[in-house]
Amino acid sequence: MFRQAVLLAVLVAVAAVASPLQAQAMKAEREQAGAAQAVGALHSVRTIPEACTRLEGVFTGDAAQPYRMQAVQTAPTCQPRARYVEAAQARPSQASGWILNTLTRIPDASCPSRQAVVRVWRKPVAQDLARDGQGQVRIYLQDAQKQAAAGQMRELPQYSAQMEVVGASCR
Repeated sequence: MFRQAVLLAVLVAVAAVASPLQAQAMKAEREQAGAAQAVGALHSVRTIPEACTRLEGVFTGDAAQPYRMQAVQTAPTCQPRARYVEAAQARPSQASGWILNTLTRIPDASCPSRQAVVRVWRKPVAQDLARDGQGQVRIYLQDAQKQAAAGQMRELPQYSAQMEVVGASCR
């Protein structure tokens, strides 16, 4: 009987510690609330400078698809240091190595109980770049061109975004 009581106490203690850790695992690195947006007003949700991408959204007023979001290139001359991958292709999740980077909630100005929730995910890559005597990573154009010609390009970090609409339907 004593052994069962001790075992039960240990299990309760483990559950008490594991529960907050599991909840914390899904917490975004940065959570932010966007300004309330009117129906039809195109707005920036998040800019991802590493991927030369800006996420734009709009409340449509359509009951079937109340919010629409798209990724657009920030500038034609921007040199990306990461790739943006559509969520349907990337299927971001913590189990597959993605990190929840940003969670943004954008309320509908005409229906405050409805919000667009945008989750931006980041998938880092291991960068084993050699550092010089000053501790800097030096990438020389000639070396990079040779690697590209040989098909030995380094893998880039990836970003992806998922969107969902939560809250009551207003009419």
